Amino acid sequence: MTKPASPRRRRAPKGKRATVKRSPTAHARELERRLVALYPDAHCELDFRSPFELLCATILSAQCTDKRVNLVTPELFQRWPTAGALATADAAQLESVIRSTGFFRSKAKSLIGMARAVVASHGGQVPTEMAALTALPGVGRKTANVLLGNAFDRNEGIVVDTHVARLAARLGLTTESDPVRIEQALMPLFARDGWARLSHLLIWHGRRVCDARKPRCPECTLSDICPSAQA
Repeated sequence: MTKPASPRRRRAPKGKRATVKRSPTAHARELERRLVALYPDAHCELDFRSPFELLCATILSAQCTDKRVNLVTPELFQRWPTAGALATADAAQLESVIRSTGFFRSKAKSLIGMARAVVASHGGQVPTEMAALTALPGVGRKTANVLLGNAFDRNEGIVVDTHVARLAARLGLTTESDPVRIEQALMPLFARDGWARLSHLLIWHGRRVCDARKPRCPECTLSDICPSAQA
C-alpha cells in the first residue's frame, strides 16, 4: 500500500519572515518596544511654552502640518500672548495672521471662542480636566489629549490623528475607523503611563516611514510583525 504523501510546508515569501502569532496585547507591546528603540526622543513637534500656546497651536494644526503651524504661532503669541488678549482679538486681524494654516475663518472663530470661554469660565487659565477642555469651542477629544499629555503630563487618553489611525489599522491593532473608537481599542493594549508617548511614536513613524501613499515597508523595523507588510 502506497504511503500518502505528506503535505508540503508553505514557506514565507522570500525576503519576509512569517509573522509570529501573539496575543493582541503582546503584539502591541512588541510594536511599542521597537518604536521606542527607533525613536527614543519622540515628542510633540508643535512649539509651545505654555498650555495656552499648545492649545492654540493644536487648534491650528487641524488639516495643517506642524511645520506650518510653527511658522505662524510666533506672531500669534506675540500679538495675543494670553487668553485674555486673544479673547478681545479682532477676527479679521487674527485671520490674516493664521491664513496660511488653512480654514482660517473657522480656526479664528474657534480660537477667539476658546479664549473667551477660558476667561469666562476658568479665570484665564487653561483647564486641566478632559470634560472642561472638550467644553471649549474648537476643542475635541484629540486636542484635549494633546494638551493633557504634553502640557500637563496626564495620560487621560491616546491622541488619534490621521497618522495614528492609519498605523493602527495597518499594524493590526484595530479595525475601527472612527477616531474615538480607535482610541478606545488602543487604550487597553498599552500601559497607561505610555499613552502620550505612544501617539508620538506612531506619528513619527507615520511621517518618516509608514507614508499614507507609499509606505517604505522594506526599510521598516516592524515589517516582520506587520500584517500589511506581510499581505
